Amino acid sequence: MDTNDLITLVTTYIAHAGGSEATISNKVTTNARLFSRLRSGKGCNVSTFSSALIWFDENWPDDLQWPRDIPRPPKKKDAA
Repeated sequence: MDTNDLITLVTTYIAHAGGSEATISNKVTTNARLFSRLRSGKGCNVSTFSSALIWFDENWPDDLQWPRDIPRPPKKKDAA
């Protein structure tokens, strides 16, 4: 996985659910410029990447197929 996967996720999500990239970015990481930074070739740290991926997984619309070429994060097992 790489930062292009996050760009694909945000683009697909916005096309389906609406909203601006900055608004979704702010919800995902509290940094409204994350996706614009990624589009300009800058990166992000691993924790930001992981947090964004988890946010998309948890907030992905039920009626929208997850992009096939991007692996979904594994579901957490419930504590016994």
